[in-house]
Amino acid sequence: MPTVAATSITPPDQHVVTAREALEPLYEKLELQTESLVLAAALEAGWSPDEATKALAALRLQDALTTLGRAN
Repeated sequence: MPTVAATSITPPDQHVVTAREALEPLYEKLELQTESLVLAAALEAGWSPDEATKALAALRLQDALTTLGRAN
């Protein structure tokens, strides 16, 4: 009769990487892609690179403040 070897399962507190470490590269890649698309759309709409960059920075700041619960 065949035998089945026990499979060891790593407990959550012993994982090699944290969820944040696993997700961070994907998050950063998506963030860069999104920023590129937003900037390209702004430039296509006739905004100057400086205006587009400042508007994106303002959006990032507003998002951060909202996340921290400090938005007006």
